Amino acid sequence: MTAVSHLTTILLVDDEPNVSTALSRHFPKTQFEVLTAISAAEAFGILEHRTVEVVVSDERMPQQSGSEFLAAVRVRFPDTIRIILSGQATLEAAVRAINEGEVYRFFLKPCNPTDLLSTIRAALDHKKLQQRSRELLREFRRQAALLATVEAHTPGLLRLQLDDRGAIVIDESEADCEVADLLRDMEESMAKQRTRLGDCTR
Repeated sequence: MTAVSHLTTILLVDDEPNVSTALSRHFPKTQFEVLTAISAAEAFGILEHRTVEVVVSDERMPQQSGSEFLAAVRVRFPDTIRIILSGQATLEAAVRAINEGEVYRFFLKPCNPTDLLSTIRAALDHKKLQQRSRELLREFRRQAALLATVEAHTPGLLRLQLDDRGAIVIDESEADCEVADLLRDMEESMAKQRTRLGDCTR
């Protein structure tokens, strides 16, 4: 049975539906699911019930500006990538969007759909790399705690030798099998994490 690939969900927010419709045509349906909203209130209704990776919002909208909307999105859905479009950009609007909404990119209207798509892909890659870095940090801390436990149990054991690749060299004649197995498992785990991080940065 073939696995279903995950589609990246994008939410386009603009009080002019034809703008969102035009942009949505440029997102490959095999990679993206595009949702639309004509107001911040409608957009929040979607965000409350759907996992959305990227929000692209117009700046000038009734009731609430795009920068105000994205600032609220940052607080309530901090993992969502935020991009803003503006037809009448001012320095003040750009600074407000960056400072309050922490937007990834500020685009002028009319927006080039190809540039928008490329930016979204770059933002998703950046987010994936950040997530992998956090995973590696958690794994490092977990392994550091294990090493501290081993050292407390057998003082002096962790005066380790490393080979030219940085791998731990274990002399099983000096370490009991249980500790040696633990260190070997940790080294294999660290090697896998290094490989995964390398794949992510290519």
